[in-house]
Amino acid sequence: MSRARIAGGIALGVVAAATAFALAPPAYAANEPVNVWLTTTSDGGGRTVTRGLQQQAAIAFAASSPGATHTITVNENTRYQTFEGAGASITDTTAYLLRGGPVSAATRDAVMRKLFHPTDGIGLSFVRNPIGASDLSRPGNVSLDDTCCNLNDFHANGYDNNVRLLTQQAKQLNPALRVKGVPWSAPGWMKDNGRMDQMGWLRAEYYPMYAQYFVKYVQMYQAAGIPVNYVSVQNEPNCCQAGNPTAMNYPGMSWNSSGLLEFTKNHLLPAFRAAGITTKVMVHDWNYGDWGQIGSGIVSDATLRNDPLFAGVAWHGYFGDPSVGSQVKGQYPAVHQFSTEHSGGTWIGNQHNEDMADIVNYTRNWSESVVKWSLALNQFMGPHNGGCGTCTGLITVQEGGARAGQVDYTIEYYTTGHLTKFVRPGAQRIDSTANGTVQNVAWRNSDGSKALIAHNGGTSSQSIRVVWGGQSFTYTMPARTTATFTWSGTPSGPNPPTGRTGPITGLAGKCLDVAGANSADGTAVQLYDCNGTAAQQWTIGTDGTVRALGKCLDVRDNSTANGARIQIWSCSGGANQRWTATAARDLVSASANKCLDVVDNNSANGTPTQIWSCTGAANQKWTVPA
Repeated sequence: MSRARIAGGIALGVVAAATAFALAPPAYAANEPVNVWLTTTSDGGGRTVTRGLQQQAAIAFAASSPGATHTITVNENTRYQTFEGAGASITDTTAYLLRGGPVSAATRDAVMRKLFHPTDGIGLSFVRNPIGASDLSRPGNVSLDDTCCNLNDFHANGYDNNVRLLTQQAKQLNPALRVKGVPWSAPGWMKDNGRMDQMGWLRAEYYPMYAQYFVKYVQMYQAAGIPVNYVSVQNEPNCCQAGNPTAMNYPGMSWNSSGLLEFTKNHLLPAFRAAGITTKVMVHDWNYGDWGQIGSGIVSDATLRNDPLFAGVAWHGYFGDPSVGSQVKGQYPAVHQFSTEHSGGTWIGNQHNEDMADIVNYTRNWSESVVKWSLALNQFMGPHNGGCGTCTGLITVQEGGARAGQVDYTIEYYTTGHLTKFVRPGAQRIDSTANGTVQNVAWRNSDGSKALIAHNGGTSSQSIRVVWGGQSFTYTMPARTTATFTWSGTPSGPNPPTGRTGPITGLAGKCLDVAGANSADGTAVQLYDCNGTAAQQWTIGTDGTVRALGKCLDVRDNSTANGARIQIWSCSGGANQRWTATAARDLVSASANKCLDVVDNNSANGTPTQIWSCTGAANQKWTVPA
C-alpha cells in the first residue's frame, strides 16, 4: 500500500402517435418491516466502538411518516453496477498471526467464522492476496520461486502455504468468496536490479517466464479447490520510489503503461488461454490520482478492453478523487471497476468516517468491490517488511503480553460488515438520494431484499425520512453512527412513474447526457456522444417528468429566464421538473413554457443545456424514446 441539487401540472404529452403496453401490476408491499443495525463510535478518531453492528428494534414503512431534516428516496427500478464482493487481503502478516503466531486453532476458527461466514459473521466476500512478499509480511523479500533461472522450484519454499490455507478456509465458510492475487514484485532474478526491493524493471527476456509464474500460481490454487477469479500484473506500479529506487525498502517494481500493456496483452493473456485458465486480469491497481500516468494508457487499447479475460480497472484510495471512476465510466461504459485497496491507519483523522465515505463514494462511482488492506495486524501494527508501519486491519491479534493470543475487532470490521453482511455478490446498486450530511448507498440483492447503508459522521443526531415507492419511514440517527436498513417486498405507489425509456438525441445526433454519470443533485445535463450508458437512458414519465439515474430533469432554481441551466435533481413534483414533448420535437418546460436548448448551438461534447424561448432551431430539436 501507499498513503501517499427547485423543483415543482401538466402531464407530459406526446402528440405523435406511439405504441404503448402495460404490464400487470405487481403485488405491492404494505407496511413492510425494516430491520436496523447500528455501529457507533464515541471518540473524535472514530476508533472506539461503543455499539458494533448491533441490531435494533424493527421499524416499518407506512403510507405516511413524520417529516425529517433529510429525505433519502430509494428507487430500486434504477439500477447500476453489480456487486462483486468486499473484504480485505490475507497477507503473509495475517497468515502468520492466525496460523503461525500466538493464536490457537480454536480461536483462529472462531475468528475466521466471524469474518467470512455470511450469517454467523460479517460474510467477507473478496480477498486480494499478495503473490509473494509485500510490505505487510514477515521481514524478508521472498517470491514463490527465488531460484534462478527457471520455475522448476516454484513454491518449493512453501512461502504461500498459510495464506492459501486461510483462503481455503475462507472459501469453505463463504462459497461466494472472490479471490484475487497480485504481486508486489517479480522474483529478484527476473529484474534488472536482481532484487525484489529497490524498484527495478522486469527484464524483457523474462516476460514469457513471468507469465508462466502467474499460470503456476493460479494452478496451485485450483489444485487446492480455490478458483482464482482475478489477478493484477502489479500492485501500485512504479510506486513508491521511482525517483530514488534505493529508498524503496519493500518489494515493488518499475513499470510504465506501455510495458504493462505489452506484458498483459501479449504474454499473460495468451499464457492463460494456452493453459485453459479463465482467471481475468485487472489493470492499473493504483490510485484514482494516478490514472493518467498508468491506467489510461492501458485501457485505451481496444484489443485489450475487448479481450474476454480483461476484468477491468482496479483502484486504490490513497490519492485522487473517486469521481475519476465516473469519468472512466463515461469514456469506457463497458469497463468494470473495482476498489481493491485502501488501508486503515493511524494517519487517518477519523477511521469510522473515512471507511464509510469510502464505501459510499467508491460504489457511487461504479466500483463493484470494496477491499481493505491487511485483514490482520498485531498490536504493534506488524509484523511488517518495510513500508507501512502504521497500518491497521479488521482485526488486531495480540502478540505477546498478558493478552497474547486474544483478538480484537476494530472499527474496520464493523464498517466493512455494514456492507458485506447485508449486500451479497450479485446484488445491484440502486438509486438513492445523495446527501452530504447523511452519506448513503443502496443495494438490491438478487432475492429482492434491499439494504440501505447510511452514515451520520457528525457530533449531533440527524433525522432521516426514507421514501420507497408510496411508503416511507422516519428514523433518528445518533451522532457518529452508521446504520444499515434492510427490507424486502415490491415498492408501492408511483415511484417511478411508468413511461418510455431510452436515449434522447438532439443536435448533431448527440445524446442528452448527465455529466460524468454523476447522480448527485445539481449535476449538469449536457450534450455528448451517444454511448449507451445509464447517464443517457431517460424515462419519459406519464407524470410529465424526464428521469435519468433516478433523478428528474430540472430547471435550476425554478428559474423561467432565458439561459437558466438544466440539471438533475431529486424528483419533487414541481413544475420546473415537468416537460411536454411536442410533435415538432420540442421539449417544453411546464414552468417556463420555454424549450430545452443546447447553449450557443454548439455541438461539442460537454456543451451544457438551458431553457430558451422556442425558436424552432436545430439546437432545440429532440428525439425522445418512442
